[in-house]
Amino acid sequence: MQTRLITPRRGPQLVVRPLRNGDTATVLAVFGRLGPESRRLRFNGPKPCLPDRELEELARMDESHYALVAWVAGDPRPAAIARLARTSRGSAEIAFAVADEYQHSGIGAALAAELVADARMAGITEITALTSSDNPAALALVRRIAKVVDVCFEGPELSIRAAIA
Repeated sequence: MQTRLITPRRGPQLVVRPLRNGDTATVLAVFGRLGPESRRLRFNGPKPCLPDRELEELARMDESHYALVAWVAGDPRPAAIARLARTSRGSAEIAFAVADEYQHSGIGAALAAELVADARMAGITEITALTSSDNPAALALVRRIAKVVDVCFEGPELSIRAAIA
């Protein structure tokens, strides 16, 4: 996938590109734009910082790990990231984060839709997402980009399984 411009249904135009392998600076830049509540919802618990090992894992791009990053025109810092980790031949887990100032502007849905389109091209037919049970926005976002087939509790978290083929 090359760099591309996308325009969410509402919200600003985005420049979207794949995350380069090892690009910890971009991952940290998005993380730095998340407030404590956004971090809790994204990481399913308090997350004041990203330990080096976790940061390296989030920035690892290979045949099983892929991420897209979005920038809003005129803003030099990345606004959002959506990540896919293949768990089997046709299945992958997705996760996404949007800077606090851009939440509820359609950026997350637009970026996640681009990620799902790329996943389809890679032969993935099913996605899963694990989210805090008090994060209805994440469930709504997955419902906008895929056909949810199962939602169940895994402890205090929701596991969402959705078809994308």
